[in-house]
Amino acid sequence: MKTDFALQKSIHKKIAICIALGLLLAAVIIINVLLEKYRITTVYVEGNEHYTAAQIRSFVETGKFGDNSIYLSMKYRNKSITDIPFIEKMDVDVWDKNTIKITVYEKALAGYVEYLDKYMYFDREGIVVESSSLKTPGIPLVTGLSFDHFLMNEPLPVENEKIFQTILSVTQLLNKYEIVTDRIYFDSHYEMTLYFGKVRVALGDDRLIEEKIQRLSAILPLLKGKQGVLNMKTYQTGDEDLKFVVD
Repeated sequence: MKTDFALQKSIHKKIAICIALGLLLAAVIIINVLLEKYRITTVYVEGNEHYTAAQIRSFVETGKFGDNSIYLSMKYRNKSITDIPFIEKMDVDVWDKNTIKITVYEKALAGYVEYLDKYMYFDREGIVVESSSLKTPGIPLVTGLSFDHFLMNEPLPVENEKIFQTILSVTQLLNKYEIVTDRIYFDSHYEMTLYFGKVRVALGDDRLIEEKIQRLSAILPLLKGKQGVLNMKTYQTGDEDLKFVVD
C-alpha cells in the first residue's frame, strides 16, 4: 500500500514536471514568435542634426528587447528621452509592429567657447548647456568674450548679455545662406568679425545683419584663395562698393 502511494506520488511528480516543462517550452515559443513578429525593421528619424539617424536609433533601442515594438511602446509610453547630450528630448512613437518614429528636439545652440581644453556650448541666452571635448559641425566658435569661470546651466558671465541673441541670429543666418565660418570674433565694442581661413569679414554691429550675410554669400566664392579683410561695417542696402584689403 505504501509502495503504491510512493509510486503514485512519483508519477504525479513526473507529470507535474512534464506539464511545467511543456508550459515553459510554450512560453519560450510564444516569446520567440512575439520577438520575431514585433521586431523593428523600419525607423524614421526627424529633427536630428548633431547625431546621425543610426546614433539616434542606438539611443532608443537599448537593452535586450530594445528592437521590439511591444517593449518600446511600454517603455516610452507618455515618456520622453531626456538624458542625451545636445538633445532637449526625444519622443518615440510606435506606428505598427515593425515601425517606429523618433522625433528629436535638439537644444538651440548659439555657439561655443573654448575653456580649459573643453568646448562649452551655450544657447540664445548664453546659458551653458553642454561641455564636450568634441566640436559640433555648424556651431561656430566665438572668441573675444571675457569671462573667468562658468557654471553648467548658468549664463556665461559676460558684461553684455544681449550679445548671445546676436550670436544666435548670426548663426541662424549663416546656416540659412549655407555659410560656414571658422569663428566669430567680438572686439571690445562688440563688433563682429567672421573668419574664413585667411579671409576676415568685418561685419561691425548687427545693423542690417541679414542683408550683410546675404551679400556675403555671393562675395565669398570670389575671395577663395585670397588673404585680407572685407569691410562691411558701413554697409548700406544695395551697396555694391565693398572694399577688400589684401594683407
